Amino acid sequence: MKKKVLVCGAGGFIGGHLVSNLIKDNKFEIICADIKPLNYWFQYFSETENYSLDLKELENCNKVTSGVDYIFNMACNMGGMGFIENNKAECMLSVLINTNLLRASLKNDVEKYFFSSSACVYNASKQSKNFIPGLKEEDAYPADAEDGYGWEKLFSERMCRHFTEDFGVQTRIARYHNVYGPLGTFSGGREKAPAALCRKVIQSKFDRSFSIDVWGDGEQTRSFLFIDDCITGTKAVFNSNYNDVFNVGSEEQVSINQMVDLIETIAGYKVKRNYQLNMPRGVMGRSSDNSLVYKKIGWKPSSNLKEGLQRTYDWIYKEIQMNEADNKFSRKY
Repeated sequence: MKKKVLVCGAGGFIGGHLVSNLIKDNKFEIICADIKPLNYWFQYFSETENYSLDLKELENCNKVTSGVDYIFNMACNMGGMGFIENNKAECMLSVLINTNLLRASLKNDVEKYFFSSSACVYNASKQSKNFIPGLKEEDAYPADAEDGYGWEKLFSERMCRHFTEDFGVQTRIARYHNVYGPLGTFSGGREKAPAALCRKVIQSKFDRSFSIDVWGDGEQTRSFLFIDDCITGTKAVFNSNYNDVFNVGSEEQVSINQMVDLIETIAGYKVKRNYQLNMPRGVMGRSSDNSLVYKKIGWKPSSNLKEGLQRTYDWIYKEIQMNEADNKFSRKY
């Protein structure tokens, strides 16, 4: 019999890509759960068992974990820096999802449990300059995480650790670093920098405005992980024999200005940058050190930033192009 896999947050960006990948494996019976109504899921698959429910409730967690062998917990309330800085309480409430899924896993004898953490757990004092050395897993302590979202992720990491130590639940944890790619959010306030900047350049190109807004001064640095690499890293961590916390990120650190340069090259279009110094920008510098995950598991990303941005840009361009065509049709008729 095939193992039963539950993907929580399956209607989200990373969750949807993970489900798509697991379907291609053809090794599992897949159950999907997300708080959003099915018609709002980023990707929807009729061949999976799909639930729209709130996993902050223990009763719902018990329901969807019954008879399940493996769990991937991708479910949380999150978005780009603008969202997490202005919705700290909502982000922290996601701790109920992880807590109740772990309780349900113990009750229903789940074999293995994966938790998706974030680079937002890292100590802020180690990210005060741009182009910093890559952050190692131990740099999360002494704890000074991103307020709200980062603290929820760090607390949930500890919860996983103690469920392993005290109850024997096999947990696996990956700290994601700025995951981006096609089939994700690129507008509306929850989008992250790569998608937001691709959208702004594309829209400027359509409008012939020759300018875009950039949050901060553009000198803040990050590393960005393409979604395909995120999925391979997730599966590598999950299938390993280690319950350590592992970075799943890229070591290719760039400034926001450098990323705009890359997008301009892809677009064949130059823009003036209007720096919004009053807007959220997060820490000054953040990047991943992958030495531990490579040493223990042998995983490293295979896509560089320009390749990933090209694929992301192309997808967003088509989406905006279709929207532009629909708007013109609506105005005409």
